[in-house]
Amino acid sequence: MQKMLISALLFSLLVGGSVQAQTLQIEGSTTVGPIADAFAEYFKRVYPDLNITVKKTGSGDGAAALADGRCDIATMSRFMKDKEFKDAVGNGVYPVAHVVAMDGVCVVVHPSNPVGALTTAQIRDIYAGKITNWSQVGGPSMPIVVISRDTSSGTYETFDEIVMAKQPMGPGVEYVNANPQAHARVKTTQGAIGYVGIGFLDREVKAIMVDQVAPNRQTIASGVYPVARPLFLFTNGYPKLGSMVHRFCAFYLTEKGQELVEAKGFVPLTAY
Repeated sequence: MQKMLISALLFSLLVGGSVQAQTLQIEGSTTVGPIADAFAEYFKRVYPDLNITVKKTGSGDGAAALADGRCDIATMSRFMKDKEFKDAVGNGVYPVAHVVAMDGVCVVVHPSNPVGALTTAQIRDIYAGKITNWSQVGGPSMPIVVISRDTSSGTYETFDEIVMAKQPMGPGVEYVNANPQAHARVKTTQGAIGYVGIGFLDREVKAIMVDQVAPNRQTIASGVYPVARPLFLFTNGYPKLGSMVHRFCAFYLTEKGQELVEAKGFVPLTAY
């Protein structure tokens, strides 16, 4: 605890000392949410007068909130789309991206499933409804229960672009609206397959290799894992140096920021 307090004090001194009461509104991705939550908790300890809120409703909602001036920082697990940029600029908002960590969209199955690897083409065919039984990909005779994120999520957008190559998913796909729900559905369904951010991996689901590459810190940081992606914070223009928005967006560069990114299971951009 003493080390934590000393670290918080040093951080406060480094970034400019005491701060008057103010607010910081953060909204967007459920994937980036755990990082934003961890940063927010730390900032609350360093700046007791800071009123900081984190909403986790999806990357699309974050982009819309930034464009409408309803948040200071949009958290997004994908880059902002052209239409979202245009909508923002039309409102006098000029989005600037800050990459805060790397993530892998990990394909997961029930731990009892003996299948440990699939190709991107096999995964695509499963989600398209062309492969419907695990016996077709070397597993037991068991129907495949296909779980996807909802179409408004950044995780879905990444999966749709990299794995599905924009091909439509089959009619039997079950959609859920957050990483924890995808994780819960797979861990309780023997024949399920789903996909979640690397921060949501644990012993209750099994991450499989994709194109013979396992998702881990090294393969994601190097871009070798086929479904790796950066995670973003978006602000209206580059934040004023020393402002609370700037401090929050630059926090990942500190040793404590790296520690929190790693603690949430994501891959940091720094190497202390």
